[in-house]
Amino acid sequence: MTERAWPGRPFPLGATWDGEGTNFSLFSMGAEGVDLCLFDDRGHETRVPLEESTYHVWHGFLPQIGPGQRYGYRVRGPFAPAEGHRFNDHKLLVDPYARAIEGDFRLDPAVFGSARGRDDHPTVKDSAPYVPKSVVVHDAFPWGDDHRPDHAWSDTVIYEVHVKGFTKQHPGIPEHLRGTYAGLAHPAAIAHLQHLGVTAVELLPVHHFVSEPHLLRRGLTNYWGYNSLGYFAPHAAYASAGSRGQQVGEFKAMVRALHTAGIEVLLDVVYNHTAEGGMDGPMLSFRGIDNARYYRLEDDNRHYRDYTGCGNTLDARNPHVLQLLMDSLRYWVTEMHVDGFRFDLASALARSMHDVDKLSAFFDVIQQDPVVSSVKLIAEPWDVGEGGYQVGEFPPLWTEWNGKYRDTVRDVWRGHEGGVRELAYRLSGSSDLYQDDGRRPYASINFVTAHDGFTLRDLTTYSSKLNEANGEDNRDGTDDNRGWNCGVEGETSDPAVNELRLRQAKNLLTTLLLSTGVPMLTMGDEIRRTQRGNNNAYCQDNEISWVDWHVGRDQQEVYDLARLLLSLRREHPVFRQKAFFSGADVDADGVKDIAWFGLAGTELTDAEWFDTSVTTLCMYLDGRGIKTRGPRGERVVDDSFLVVLHMGADDVELQLPAEPWATSYDVVVDTAGSAWGTHDAGKRLTMTGRSVLVLRAER
Repeated sequence: MTERAWPGRPFPLGATWDGEGTNFSLFSMGAEGVDLCLFDDRGHETRVPLEESTYHVWHGFLPQIGPGQRYGYRVRGPFAPAEGHRFNDHKLLVDPYARAIEGDFRLDPAVFGSARGRDDHPTVKDSAPYVPKSVVVHDAFPWGDDHRPDHAWSDTVIYEVHVKGFTKQHPGIPEHLRGTYAGLAHPAAIAHLQHLGVTAVELLPVHHFVSEPHLLRRGLTNYWGYNSLGYFAPHAAYASAGSRGQQVGEFKAMVRALHTAGIEVLLDVVYNHTAEGGMDGPMLSFRGIDNARYYRLEDDNRHYRDYTGCGNTLDARNPHVLQLLMDSLRYWVTEMHVDGFRFDLASALARSMHDVDKLSAFFDVIQQDPVVSSVKLIAEPWDVGEGGYQVGEFPPLWTEWNGKYRDTVRDVWRGHEGGVRELAYRLSGSSDLYQDDGRRPYASINFVTAHDGFTLRDLTTYSSKLNEANGEDNRDGTDDNRGWNCGVEGETSDPAVNELRLRQAKNLLTTLLLSTGVPMLTMGDEIRRTQRGNNNAYCQDNEISWVDWHVGRDQQEVYDLARLLLSLRREHPVFRQKAFFSGADVDADGVKDIAWFGLAGTELTDAEWFDTSVTTLCMYLDGRGIKTRGPRGERVVDDSFLVVLHMGADDVELQLPAEPWATSYDVVVDTAGSAWGTHDAGKRLTMTGRSVLVLRAER
């Protein structure tokens, strides 16, 4: 092995093996010198200066260096925080373009670029023994006839899942595969997803991440993964086969297996901040490579502008940062075959000087990119900065986590008086948010729960969070849960309370899965997973977060209902509308494509729409009113349905709409179990307090 690099080439960035050797390439505009550091199996380090710099890219080629080689960088330059520079060549740095990352992050004073609380003097202790190393990877993989399931947005059902938490306790998965990509690819895991009826998994972050120092000091670790270090590298701890590049092949095999089962793979990506945190955070990569270019800095250049609540914000206005993000996205689509992305705190990426800018470069480059623009794109349309809440404001091409849907549905089922007008918008695709800019109902990603917050079971069991296990005196996590404990806080043996909680879970699930838009289920909600009241379990890599696969009677009831609802959705396009409703007549009989009724069996009056005491809403969907055509231009006609949501606590008398809406109604879902059967139109039914009925209308 030579200790002097050949000139090599500046592009592509990262470590590229060509069969004879590896080209190394690193962008740093402010660097005065860069050393490539190679590590053997004993941890011995060899430093090779990269003597060529082209367009601020430092590069060199080393023959006979190939896949499995561990490496890092040391970057020389000024340590001048007042100017935004924090170069320190005593710190080993991960390649931002590393395809694989190996080794643990260990908390030691050496991992910090300056002494804690004093950023004016750089520390000189070598960080190499305590930080992860980059790994050279060969990207070849036997994909065979792998192809994307390519489900239409209107047909999509998303299942938000944690690779480890979903598989760690699954009894059908071999123990050595639990908690890994191979575990998620196992037939037992895939069978559950197929049997349930979801079409896509949305993986919580799988970009390589590390735990924050404050967690390590408390003996905890980052479980969710929203602390990214490498935007090209699959998280090594989720690989059963090894971390010297094997994690890349195992991830690809997982994608191939899910595709074979007809399931798309979406990634939750965290491009808004990095694992280096604020000014007191560790120096692991970007900070030591070119702090002033990678991060958004305050006017004093010392502090980081923090729109994320995580200490820093990547500067997506910088062309080189934008290039990094786009190169990463394209890599995961072209090389790893993923089907789309959910962008964490997406508003932070769209900020120009300060405000969220719908014309920002971030939107522009995605819009014109032929690869990234062709996959599913989901925004979490908010960040923690002023003006960051942007639900309904992202441009066409984007779908959004609909936070207003979540809040509205939680509110109505906890008995919050607000009337039914807001609920009607959410049930019918949120036209008030998405119609005026040319988007369709499937721009609304509907959800009631997500990884962040209460599970579905806890939403009906706790009114207040119980986050003591996180070690922050229960100060962390939101206090705005909008849940209701059904009269008793926490688990109880009271049968009446437990019956109500079970029914509430069914009500929330039915509302979600039959609303127009794209539903998202959270891992384990279909079998009533609990986090014991923890609504911020980001640091709980244990039974609090892992799915418990022991299914009792109540869990089985909810699972069976979820399967039934997803089957209804799959079989009936009236629940999967591709265009917004108009409320116009479908035929001469006066029946509309969508109509709203009250308890009296007549359409709601203007006064009832604005009456905040109304707690019953009936949504009639006419199967003849579907506006969009089939793939060959054929008219799509379906059955008609009446969905009755009674959010009040007391039983009420409901009169079913009479002709011409229907001659009779067949009950297909009853969350209270008291109204099964066929009922004549115009008949009066007793609706159990806090329950949902779904009836097929017969003419």
